[in-house]
Amino acid sequence: MRLAMTHNIAKLTFWGVRGSTPTLDRDTWRYGGNTPCLELAAPGGTKFILDCGTGLRMLGNHWMQAHPGHQIEAHILVTHYHWDHIQGIPFFHPFFEAQNKFHFYSFQSEFLGQNSLRKVLEAQLASPYFPVDASIMSAARTFREVTGGEQWEIHGTRISACWLHHPQGCLSYRVDTTAGSIVYATDNESGVAEFDANLRKVAHGADVLIYDAQYSPEQLASTRKGWGHSSWLEGVKIARDAKIRNLVLFHHDPDSKDKTVDGFLSAARQEFPATWAATEGMNITLSDRGVAVEMREARAGQRRRLRFGATVSGQAVDGKSFEEKATVRDISLQGAYLALSHLPRLQSELRVVIEAAGDPAHSSSLNLRATVVHCDPGREKHLNGVGVVFIEETELGTPRD
Repeated sequence: MRLAMTHNIAKLTFWGVRGSTPTLDRDTWRYGGNTPCLELAAPGGTKFILDCGTGLRMLGNHWMQAHPGHQIEAHILVTHYHWDHIQGIPFFHPFFEAQNKFHFYSFQSEFLGQNSLRKVLEAQLASPYFPVDASIMSAARTFREVTGGEQWEIHGTRISACWLHHPQGCLSYRVDTTAGSIVYATDNESGVAEFDANLRKVAHGADVLIYDAQYSPEQLASTRKGWGHSSWLEGVKIARDAKIRNLVLFHHDPDSKDKTVDGFLSAARQEFPATWAATEGMNITLSDRGVAVEMREARAGQRRRLRFGATVSGQAVDGKSFEEKATVRDISLQGAYLALSHLPRLQSELRVVIEAAGDPAHSSSLNLRATVVHCDPGREKHLNGVGVVFIEETELGTPRD
């Protein structure tokens, strides 16, 4: 969906989506391996950062390239002090530039006492765990301790904090902008009535709910019970109860392969169709026209421009299955760019069957499973440009939503 030119836009970018520890396993590259960090650009330009996992380093590099020599000011909402939510702090280059200014928000830990947030930041650069100390962080910093139930406003954007059920404490944040509302509720285990009710109350009617879906429902009922995390099923229940418009599954387990996350997404969409799986580089734009989701640029690797036929099947944005003869425009070992008359939904699976040229008496085909990472409606004449990434598989099956 293309948005009309308007200044009333909020843009959310995912820089880290993994939980517990970063991972570089090849089977996790499609969704990404960095730990939690989100960037929110509110209408009017106010910058927010949600958590400081290893994705923070990538955000810092992006800002330094995009704003060389200019002041960067941002408000940083930290949900809690576990490593995966703070371990990017020493590697965020804007902290080391004197012209920049950052405002931190989080709660007072019963284990750290007053100035918990400042102590946590300084501890990330303490000896003998880091070669230099926090004194070299020349950017201006302010710290504000908040608690569940508290609300405050920053340049027209209202922030509401809510306690989640997680070991040593954790806050969720609702961010209400003039363009729409986002609830960031990572690291939560349902089952405690007070916490469950409070989260549904603070999330009610939000445009986007980003929710902890680290484990399967089966894991939560057995080996992962009491670990402080949740599942796609709990996310669906909250989304329904709180009348959420879009659900984003987040905090993927480092041991969950991409195909595992695919399965969680497929199951969730059967119950709540407006569900997405958080992916590094994914953008969610909120405006007067609604919510638009875009994936990161995926045309990586050396591609060969060509033009040949294929049979493509999958599910369109209206939920109906389709199969059509299509044209492959270019291809690499990682993915392809297709021209389709149907418009598939983002993060849905397609089956791409390419007829191999050769001796007609010994015809063969290349049967590939792919996931949709880009849609460009009406790219050429009456056809839609569709970017896909191929999915490795050992056994062929029917495409899932």
